[in-house]
Amino acid sequence: MIQFSKVNKWYGEYQALTDVTAEVKKGEVVVICGPSGSGKSTLIRTVNRLEEIKSGVICVNGQDIHAPGLRINDFRSGIGFVFQSFNLFPHLSVSENVCLAPVRVSGRSKREAREHAAALLDRVGLAHKANAYPQQLSGGQQQRVAIARALAMNPPVMLFDEPTSALDPEMVGEVLNVMKSLARDGMTMVCVTHEMGFAREVSDRVWFMDRGVILEENAPEAFFTAPQHARSKAFLSDLRAH
Repeated sequence: MIQFSKVNKWYGEYQALTDVTAEVKKGEVVVICGPSGSGKSTLIRTVNRLEEIKSGVICVNGQDIHAPGLRINDFRSGIGFVFQSFNLFPHLSVSENVCLAPVRVSGRSKREAREHAAALLDRVGLAHKANAYPQQLSGGQQQRVAIARALAMNPPVMLFDEPTSALDPEMVGEVLNVMKSLARDGMTMVCVTHEMGFAREVSDRVWFMDRGVILEENAPEAFFTAPQHARSKAFLSDLRAH
């Protein structure tokens, strides 16, 4: 579903990604972890070209995303992205937030979009909040609306960039439960997260990054019980100490 081939990215003199080569299979859940500044969020944001790369190739569902003539907005509309900050439109109701892209981008009728939005809000446990506004919701509820909004375009892949890091601890579980249900349904997912319990329970593979390089790729049980790289071992040791 996603292929990275020798991907490099700089910010001025700083190299944020170095020769990243990896792939995410269809239906797979990959968790990217590592210390702050390791390139995790930069990498995930290259997948829908929120971050442009300097060199290398990225393919999504067989499409070179830097091919000449690519209609970038059409391409982005087919990838679900859930941000750290919820990025909901405050002047629109919950239902309107979820309906906006299907109506404006895909040309669905408002009635069809509303019915689809109702089903998605029910899926994330917020059918009763359809007419509320973002400021009337808790952080966890806003993030679940953001997930429903991302699903509204029926994307083949969902990207999550630290979706729980802005939440109070008691709200983290409700968002992770929605993500777990997506994983059970076979959604291809790439998640940047510090939630190691989620990584161990739900992911098919863990990528450990540091200084712009994927230092280790492993099945979650192997990664958490017998990490191979010295930097991975130190990272997990620090987590356990906390």
